[in-house]
Amino acid sequence: MQEWANQLCENRQFGSKMTDSKYFTTTKKGEIFELKAELNSDKKEKKKEAVKKVIASMTVGKDVSALFPDVVNCMQTDNLELKKLVYLYLMNYAKSQPDMAIMAVNTFVKDCEDPNPLIRALAVRTMGCIRVDKITEYLCEPLRKCLKDEDPYVRKTAAVCVAKLHDINAQLVEDQGFLDTLKDLISDSNPMVVANAVAALSEIAESHPNSNLLDLNPQSINKLLTALNECTEWGQIFILDCLANYTPRDDRESQSICERVTPRLSHANSAVVLSAVKVLMKFMEMLPKDLDYYGTLLKKLAPPLVTLLSAEPELQYVALRNINLIVQKRPEILKHEMKVFFVKYNDPIYVKLEKLDIMIRLASQANIAQVLAELKEYATEVDVDFVRKAVRAIGRCAIKVEQSAERCVSTLLDLIQTKVNYVVQEAIVVIKDIFRKYPNKYESVIATLCENLDSLDEPEARAAMIWIVGEYAERIDNADELLESFLEGFHDESTQVQLQLLTAIVKLFLKKPTETQELVQQVLSLATQDSDNPDLRDRGYIYWRLLSTDPVAAKEVVLAEKPLISEETDLIEPTLLEELICHIGTLASVYHKPPSAFVEGSRGVQHKRLPARAGSGESAESPDTVSTGGVSEAPPAVIPSQGDLLGDLLNLDLTPPTTTGPPPPTSSMQMGAMDLLGGGLDSLLGGDIGGSPAMGASFGAPPAVMPGSFNAPVSGGLSDLFDLGGGVGMPMGAYVPPKTVWLPAMKAKGLEISGTFARRSGVVQMEMTLTNKAMSVMGDFAIQFNRNSFGLAPAGPLQVLTPFTPNQSIEVTLPLNTVGPVMKMEPLNNLQVAVKNNIDVFYFSCQYPISMLFVEDGKMERQVFLATWKDIPNDNESQFQIKDCHLNSDAASNKLQGSNIFTIAKRTVDGQDMLYQSMKLTNGIWILAELKVQAGNPNYTISLKCRAPEVAQSVFQSYEAVLKN
Repeated sequence: MQEWANQLCENRQFGSKMTDSKYFTTTKKGEIFELKAELNSDKKEKKKEAVKKVIASMTVGKDVSALFPDVVNCMQTDNLELKKLVYLYLMNYAKSQPDMAIMAVNTFVKDCEDPNPLIRALAVRTMGCIRVDKITEYLCEPLRKCLKDEDPYVRKTAAVCVAKLHDINAQLVEDQGFLDTLKDLISDSNPMVVANAVAALSEIAESHPNSNLLDLNPQSINKLLTALNECTEWGQIFILDCLANYTPRDDRESQSICERVTPRLSHANSAVVLSAVKVLMKFMEMLPKDLDYYGTLLKKLAPPLVTLLSAEPELQYVALRNINLIVQKRPEILKHEMKVFFVKYNDPIYVKLEKLDIMIRLASQANIAQVLAELKEYATEVDVDFVRKAVRAIGRCAIKVEQSAERCVSTLLDLIQTKVNYVVQEAIVVIKDIFRKYPNKYESVIATLCENLDSLDEPEARAAMIWIVGEYAERIDNADELLESFLEGFHDESTQVQLQLLTAIVKLFLKKPTETQELVQQVLSLATQDSDNPDLRDRGYIYWRLLSTDPVAAKEVVLAEKPLISEETDLIEPTLLEELICHIGTLASVYHKPPSAFVEGSRGVQHKRLPARAGSGESAESPDTVSTGGVSEAPPAVIPSQGDLLGDLLNLDLTPPTTTGPPPPTSSMQMGAMDLLGGGLDSLLGGDIGGSPAMGASFGAPPAVMPGSFNAPVSGGLSDLFDLGGGVGMPMGAYVPPKTVWLPAMKAKGLEISGTFARRSGVVQMEMTLTNKAMSVMGDFAIQFNRNSFGLAPAGPLQVLTPFTPNQSIEVTLPLNTVGPVMKMEPLNNLQVAVKNNIDVFYFSCQYPISMLFVEDGKMERQVFLATWKDIPNDNESQFQIKDCHLNSDAASNKLQGSNIFTIAKRTVDGQDMLYQSMKLTNGIWILAELKVQAGNPNYTISLKCRAPEVAQSVFQSYEAVLKN
């Protein structure tokens, strides 16, 4: 539609002084017949009017395809306006009338040799837009001529046409040598031709990430930089994006490129500015920090970024999202520009919130007074979301800049005195974090916080207040009464509050055991027996068991010294930040997600990384390189939020703990435990564990239901509870399916092929048995695959020992790679094969198990697993049943690991083992799994989560095959 509109606009310059609106007003019956007559008229003017009417009808949605032959006849004209209109019609209807479209081929060929370069370019542009397989091969010769045309306008149009043709028929483009011609155009004398050639090659390279089409070297980079100064703005963006994919050889080359790109920072187009920033941010990585030019470059980057913030709000937002990434990577660029990010009264809320975030990132000792005064003003605004974020920002300032903590706390107390409900609640949440960062420093404000207990109605604020009461119970006289008041509505509270209340009461009991026995018994009973939440039940059982078996250990665990919280827990993870920096100026930098997270069928998305700093001794391509921008401190550890079942699970160690010293004497520990408890928690378990019956009985009656998992003798604390004592054993070998007949002899003139697929030492192999059941000798074997879902292709020729005599069988192993052309198959793992010998060519289909494509580095880090599981939408989750499988969870885990399905964590709940697993396909797609195994039940349940849900069925089939064989 857009293209029609553009073409219609272009037509205005040739044409009619009067308005074209009259063409859209006719609604006569029998119009098609009248138009047909007018189209065949001898008068040129009448013919042009008729074509305009046809285009108008087409634009408003009328079907005028019946006029196809008549309109095509009008192509034979010298009138450029008429030709444009006919081509417009042709682009729209060629797909529905492919047989008719062939009629236009001769005209295309003729127009490509027209003396007028505008007509030659128009012909080649239209050819690229006609997506009809039948006629593409006829267009190769005209396209080849246009790529070498003397006029640059024709060459630049032809370059884009190659990319369009590649999308329709990639093999044809490669066979015709158009890719080599495109590469030659990078050296063209005209900058617009260069830009379009780069754009076309970049687009083709995206769909073939391993093809190395843009073979960049210092010579080609020099040509691109020369063209950069003379291109249109969009041409500059294409060239800058291409430069960003280049890794310079050394810091000298890096500096040279930066010097030539820097003038683009003053361009009027914001997209050009952001593309230039992306190139400079990447190449700065290679410059030594002590270099004078490095400091100069930092100063030059600030003004263009500040200028972007004077645009309209939507552009400001995009700029701010990009600046957020830049500030996390290099805060020194904008450290003197704090005032630019102060919020204006008329900023939209999305701009305000983004500015606030950047203000915190830039806050330092030098500007903190200014920032706090500003934030205090924001806290009195009318926009509730903005006020909440402002109050939270004050707390983040206190945690980030220690010298400002006292001033921040007094500001928060002033805000609490306003008694505005949502302000009070946010203030309490951030004060909890301040207590975590600066223990034993500001606890004098607890009394003020307790006064506002009744006004708290939001889960996060209630949970924060409960944490404060539990953590500082010894300083609060009526702590038990405060917590008991929360306990009255326990089942109505959110999970977050319930978990916090359970922990707080256990802390209170360990600090004041004699006064709170009934309270702790009550909360443990509510958590373990009356709750359906598995997270709450698990935590209740852990506390219950700890207190019953070893209260000294319980005290050490529950009342352990808390780690100080990190300065900023919302920083983007360093490797992801590097990737996003490489995508500045794209949607990825606005979403703050890698392209693979939101691009459909992300096989063409490459993970980009910043180059290693000069002198670091690391390869730029090394996957383990994490460039920290010269900062020596370790990145802050992100603390998983409480109430996060998967987070807790992933922090458990899969292997049993190793003890280096002699075990502590248990008897003295248990004596100490009894003294601490003043009666023990034995009665909760209905048994005597180390204490006298009298002491146990004094505590209260045993509960009606006793947890089944505690009937066993208590020996290993948490290890027993999660059944982690056994660890994970050695993995077995990878599963190889038995050979099946792929090509029967009766269908292949006596050649029988049976085979299977295997993965050995990281290489996918096709293992075949060839049998000659013919009466003659066979030879000259060759093999070829059709395009398939994962780009499987032979890594070498088919080696068959000759002569291959009658009744002889030969074992053949063919190594495969995954860099072939890709096309989605049905089913996904279908492979179409052609085998040639001296007799004939034979075709067959077979299906490979997708487990052959699981790579060896498919074990995800636990925190990454947790974040990815949450990030993948629930709609992408599939659940399957694996029936008649008689393995325990450890045996299943070992067997699966042999096929590169890695267990990240394991836990046991009510006799059911849960295995959390990850695997990665050769094209970079991750699959996450939860496998549930119940002792005595031969049926397993498996849940699969993946950004490409179409692979789930094939992955399930692989699980079934591996586990059952």
